[in-house]
Amino acid sequence: MTKRRFAIFRAIALVVIVAALIGPLLWMLMASFKTTVDIFDTSRIFRFTPTLENYRTVFQQANYGAFIWNSFFVAAMSTLISLVLGVPAAYSMSRFRMNRSSLVVLMARIIPGVSLLVPWYYVFSNLRMVGGYSVLIMSHMFVSLPLIVYIMMGFFDGLPTELEEAGEVDGLTPIGAFWHVTLPLSTPGIATAAILSFIFSWNNFMFALVLSSSGTKTLPVAIFDFIGYASIDWGGLMAATTVVTIPIMLLALVVQKYIVSGLTAGATKG
Repeated sequence: MTKRRFAIFRAIALVVIVAALIGPLLWMLMASFKTTVDIFDTSRIFRFTPTLENYRTVFQQANYGAFIWNSFFVAAMSTLISLVLGVPAAYSMSRFRMNRSSLVVLMARIIPGVSLLVPWYYVFSNLRMVGGYSVLIMSHMFVSLPLIVYIMMGFFDGLPTELEEAGEVDGLTPIGAFWHVTLPLSTPGIATAAILSFIFSWNNFMFALVLSSSGTKTLPVAIFDFIGYASIDWGGLMAATTVVTIPIMLLALVVQKYIVSGLTAGATKG
């Protein structure tokens, strides 16, 4: 009887949690196909005539194709550069037991990014870099680079050094052992770090709000174009939010097993 009650309680709890998580997303998706009148009419929550006018506004009038490209380009470049710099750095910190350097990386992850926005804006504005892609990429790397280093350090700690030593016995240099032995084995960890870094950059709002321009505006910032001083285009806002949310949710669902396997592998010691 106790097990049955626990099973019923667990089922109810799961339904409540899933409804709390999925409910707002479902409402956002339905609202993106409604007119503003239908959105505020509580009797038409599920019964309404769908319209694509909001999406026409997003892609034709608001030119969201350019904003999608900006978000993708900044996220991809910041992730790629962070991988090129972060993976060798994590390997060095792991193999040479650079504990102080790892503490610096941890501090970089703890420091809130908003505390750096004012000095960043001051420095980059004097260098006349504000509004360009380079400043957005560098600002996103402030979080993505420590994230990649932190994940890959744990992953490299879990790889036995005997594999590299065996490669060196066969004639490889230490760099060659890293390139031909360790790096292929660390592919799950690299994929995990890259996916999480890309998701962060795609969703980032704060850095792009301050450091972007009209030509480099990313999707999270472009959403604010539907919020005016006197009124809000709720239909267009919901459609724009759907455009931002759905692709990254689909990506997370597709690659979730790789993220879990990569984090799990990095958490074990070889």
